Amino acid sequence: MKTLKHFSLNQNITTNTSIPSDTDTEILSLRPANFRDYVGQPDTIKSLKIAIDAAKKRKEALEHIIFHGPPGLGKTTLAYIIANEMSANITITSGPALEKGGDLLGILTHLKEGDILFIDEIHRTPKIVEELLYPAMEDFAVDFVFDKGIHAKSHRFRLKNFSLIGATTRVGLLSAPLRDRFGIFRTLDFYTDEELIKIIFRSASLLNIKITKEGAKELAKRSRGTPRIVNRLIKRVRDYAQVKSEGKITADTVNKALKMEGIDSKGLTNLDINYLNTILQFYNGGPVGIEAIAATLQEETDTLVDVIEPYLLKLGFIIRTSSGRKALSKAYKHFGKAFEAEKGLKQKHIF
Repeated sequence: MKTLKHFSLNQNITTNTSIPSDTDTEILSLRPANFRDYVGQPDTIKSLKIAIDAAKKRKEALEHIIFHGPPGLGKTTLAYIIANEMSANITITSGPALEKGGDLLGILTHLKEGDILFIDEIHRTPKIVEELLYPAMEDFAVDFVFDKGIHAKSHRFRLKNFSLIGATTRVGLLSAPLRDRFGIFRTLDFYTDEELIKIIFRSASLLNIKITKEGAKELAKRSRGTPRIVNRLIKRVRDYAQVKSEGKITADTVNKALKMEGIDSKGLTNLDINYLNTILQFYNGGPVGIEAIAATLQEETDTLVDVIEPYLLKLGFIIRTSSGRKALSKAYKHFGKAFEAEKGLKQKHIF
């Protein structure tokens, strides 16, 4: 999506934002608009439904919510759904976009009763801006300071009761004062293949794509347990199917299309494979520090920690130790005996 600072949504997107491209609009169209169409995260959905129903009965704003989990698991989608279920406006922004206190104050003072403020990557909010959130979340008020020195005066501005929804991939970077002000804390986990298959058939129906059950299974296996990746890959496979197999997606179509995309049978990309090869080849299986791996790959450390490692940890290919990252037996087996022989790895390296 093009650069986005914040916008308000109540069925229609208002001004004060750049216009999404066609591709962005298509991605948004695949988002479920309510809990009925949402797939996965059953415990989280059950908890949210109860909280929403209770807030409606009391005619109060929903408690502040924090969603934590790897990218692409539906944190933003849940924020949209909550807004729809609460019949509320939602204002979207992100931690890095709130560069100074005035940015946040401008948003907070325009919120109406029951509105929702969604802050993505909330752990990257500057400290001076974060401190303004404390009274806003707890007392629904913000403090203005006028003048300086002995002439300084403080004025408290009352806000409408609103709900803050935060999303983060690095919950450990949230400060304790901010974290403790959220009433609902939910962690989103990777999706099962069965859940991804349901998402695939739903997206295929919306995009008017013909896909077999075997094709959906194969696509689910390679989607890293992530709905965002499912929706991205199904479009790539759709393109291949329309050109090479009369528009129908089968398991064979998925295999051929994703091979061209550099995605293997486990859903590993070239960056994943290079990451594992770095540990296996350059550092003899580890342990090795994340900074050393990032320097070898010439990638940002945050990219490896937030995007690459969660899925490799889920697969059991690596572990994090106090000494650094270490490859496990499943990583060796995935590359096969030929890989081990080529690099002269000894049996002692296989755990």
